[in-house]
Amino acid sequence: QVQVVESGGGSVQAGGSLRLSCAASGRTLSWLAMAWFRQAPGKEREFVSFISYSGGRSDYLDSVKGRFTIYRDNAKNTVYLQMTSLKPEDTAVYYCALANRYSGLGFKYAAEYAYWGQGTQVTVSS
Repeated sequence: QVQVVESGGGSVQAGGSLRLSCAASGRTLSWLAMAWFRQAPGKEREFVSFISYSGGRSDYLDSVKGRFTIYRDNAKNTVYLQMTSLKPEDTAVYYCALANRYSGLGFKYAAEYAYWGQGTQVTVSS
């Protein structure tokens, strides 16, 4: 069984920074991509960023490009999301997800991810 656990959320003022961590574990763990999604109150869950196992592929939601950086430590099966210049509209529950199969959709859709964390709250105040 694969487990995905997020950490690092919290409250910060606009313009501040946070780093989220996502650690994956399991006896038969293998993964192709890990991603961050977020869901704000009253809104649908949206893609934020993904990174491939090799690190050769990554992508971001347009509104976070230049502010968020995703990177991974394969030895620890951990992916990080460094968030800078945070805005109130970044407030959401952030979820980490793991994909272990190719779907051909580019790893930007929730349905491509088989394993999810419980989420971590990020609150940005103005």
